[in-house]
Amino acid sequence: MSCNLLFSFLKAFERRLTEVIASLQPATLRWRILLGFISVCTAVGAWHWLTDPNTSAVSFTQSLYNHPFFAIASSILFILFIMGVHRRVIAPSIITQRARSVLSNFNMSCDDTGKLILKPTRSRS
Repeated sequence: MSCNLLFSFLKAFERRLTEVIASLQPATLRWRILLGFISVCTAVGAWHWLTDPNTSAVSFTQSLYNHPFFAIASSILFILFIMGVHRRVIAPSIITQRARSVLSNFNMSCDDTGKLILKPTRSRS
């Protein structure tokens, strides 16, 4: 196999890897914003729920009924985690980590955007 052909294969692989990672970025950003917003809502609702003096005086279900903002926000957060949103948030880093794992066999790596990095050859001792 000629060096030019090998080089063109590497460039095609690099272009495809950067394309895949770049295509995931907008969706990842939206999921991060949604997950962050729901987490803040849950934290604020939890603060109001825990600082309410009536919370310890009534039953658990009644206290959740008294604080619907916390109940709804925590339910949405739970559903998002069940749906696997936390994996969608870190999808680009999962892909780059797996690519680095495979590329290490060929004395290569890649950065967070998918650009290939050639490592220096190991000298034989």
